Amino acid sequence: MGLIPQQFIDDLVARTDIVELINARVPLKKAGKNYQACCPFHNEKSPSFTVSPQKQFYHCFGCSANGTALGFLMEYDRLEFVDAVEELARMHGLDVPREGGPSRPQSTRLKSLHELMESVSSFYQQQLRTHTPAVDYLKQRGIDGSTAKAFGMGYAPNGWDTLIKALASSNEVQQQLITTGMLIEKDGQQSGSRNAYDRFRDRIMFPIRDTRGRVIAFGGRVMGDEKPKYLNSPETPLYHKGKELYGLYEARQALRDIPRLLVVEGYMDVIALAQFGIPYAVATLGTALTEDHITPLFRATSEVVFCFDGDEAGRRAAAKAMDVCLGAMKDGRQVKFLFLPDGEDPDTLVRKQGQADFEKSAAEAMPLSSFLIQTLCDGVQLNSIDGRARLVELARPWLAKIPVGVFRNLLAEELANRAQVKPVELLRNNPALAEAPQRPSKPLSSAGRLTLTQRALAILLHDPSVAAGTAMPENIALSEDGGLQVLAELHTRAALKKPNSAQLLESMRANGPYFRRLNQLLSQTQNLHASAAEYAETLQRLDREQQTSALKASAANVTARSPSQMSDEEKNTLREKLAAQAALQGLHEKQ
Repeated sequence: MGLIPQQFIDDLVARTDIVELINARVPLKKAGKNYQACCPFHNEKSPSFTVSPQKQFYHCFGCSANGTALGFLMEYDRLEFVDAVEELARMHGLDVPREGGPSRPQSTRLKSLHELMESVSSFYQQQLRTHTPAVDYLKQRGIDGSTAKAFGMGYAPNGWDTLIKALASSNEVQQQLITTGMLIEKDGQQSGSRNAYDRFRDRIMFPIRDTRGRVIAFGGRVMGDEKPKYLNSPETPLYHKGKELYGLYEARQALRDIPRLLVVEGYMDVIALAQFGIPYAVATLGTALTEDHITPLFRATSEVVFCFDGDEAGRRAAAKAMDVCLGAMKDGRQVKFLFLPDGEDPDTLVRKQGQADFEKSAAEAMPLSSFLIQTLCDGVQLNSIDGRARLVELARPWLAKIPVGVFRNLLAEELANRAQVKPVELLRNNPALAEAPQRPSKPLSSAGRLTLTQRALAILLHDPSVAAGTAMPENIALSEDGGLQVLAELHTRAALKKPNSAQLLESMRANGPYFRRLNQLLSQTQNLHASAAEYAETLQRLDREQQTSALKASAANVTARSPSQMSDEEKNTLREKLAAQAALQGLHEKQ
């Protein structure tokens, strides 16, 4: 699918009143020019969460959460960027256009596919209500009617063309059903005969939903001993199994604040746990855990518990999951492993233990740190020098995957104690890990701590109108410095488009590292008040700074040669450059 045009994002942000958007989710109170509330992203008793209608920007002085209307939707509603854009567009009754790829007709086609999948889901649900054996099977499995309805469970009749007869009103619709994986196209079909048949037949059906609740695929389970027991939709334009999690949408619907997410193996595990009052289980869809699964998991909660069999195969699977998770182990996040008794799965175990005991087991599951230490120490003779040296070598590559922070430091310290070495020995040959953790940056209450580039960027972000009528010096516009290039780009956009602060910031979202720095800069300079004249003066000082640097570099190249090697013309050029450098230095000293 093509990119969303930046102009559309600009217009969408301009149409949105951030106060109205946030107030619908977090009640705000007027406080001078701004609005306030207790922060929705951390617990506090007095309000430190501020929303600026002028800048269309929110900021929490307690936890430093900040951003635009799109950023708030992403954090509060736990949406990916594209989903947040689509949700904001839906609020305004707009369709999201695309560029550089599938065009608007393609977007319309995908919308049509989503609508078709909803019709398929409704058909299966209706079939379940009228098929007694399927209802009896669910009752036998302990699934009640309200739970089946909440998860949209259905039944695919035992026929080769029941779905075709019900929904394929034309060749176009039949082709759409093939595209979505609901039908299988025949090879070498004869002219005039049906060229497809139903993929799912005589199975209990589980609709798979995306983060917005749209049906994108199905899983089907037989009611007897036939093989395969489970059958899933293939990869389609709507469905990529390595990215989706069954039950995540339902968990977010059931709970505003998700205490933890349980990652289990199958559909029935997710549904059984929900019926027993544990509505925060999800399942991967016939594939091992991937990095693409980690982002939505930690977007929804800070604690993830993986359920595995307690046998050797289960522990190997847990080790693979641990490997995937290490790169996401930022401070404050927790990963645990719940190893199940032999012959049990979450479905059977929760029915034996009940809700309270199962949740207690999940809360007390083995932390990732303990499992990693146990895995590394297994079979290593720690009572010998050779064994302890072996532990150090085994630990290094695992620690190299963990982000710098308190968690990594404490884990290295614990492993170092067992190996009887200093933690630095485990971090050796891992330059990124040897760096000291960065302190959270303190709010910049005045412009005195800013560099000239930061000051110019901060003034421009707080008041984009300062760019109008202010010329961008050529030395800045043509600079190879990354920060100055961003300044020149934002200045041009502000002068031509006349955006507000939120629009100007959102225009840099595609440039991840700079977007985060600009977001932080805007948040940390809340008390900065500057005029267009001060912005122009800052640009002039930056221009002189660039000229000075260029003259120094040029003079250095000339003076690298001895006077005896210079021509009279080169000596005159050097004197002129040194004089210009001294004049610029004098201007700096007067300011």
